[in-house]
Amino acid sequence: MIGSLTPSTVDFTQVEQGVVLTVKGAKFVAASQVEINGKPLATSVLSDSQLKVTLSTGVISGSGAVNVVVNTPSGGSGDVGCSSGGNSSTLVLTVN
Repeated sequence: MIGSLTPSTVDFTQVEQGVVLTVKGAKFVAASQVEINGKPLATSVLSDSQLKVTLSTGVISGSGAVNVVVNTPSGGSGDVGCSSGGNSSTLVLTVN
């Protein structure tokens, strides 16, 4: 489950420089991964409630609304994820 994005709005010039996005929520595990418009990113899991990714022009090509989802693989072990797994709700990051 995701609850907020920090920042929730970025300028495209920040994306060109590699801006860090923090995704806050709950029940994240080591295998949880942030997806931007369906593309999985290298994700740093800071805690069970906070993830970080770096946004770049390789993922965001211009201004507009960007869909942010967290995917947690299903599986029984702590390394893989949790037994239920799946995608979180979608939050929108605005790129100006």
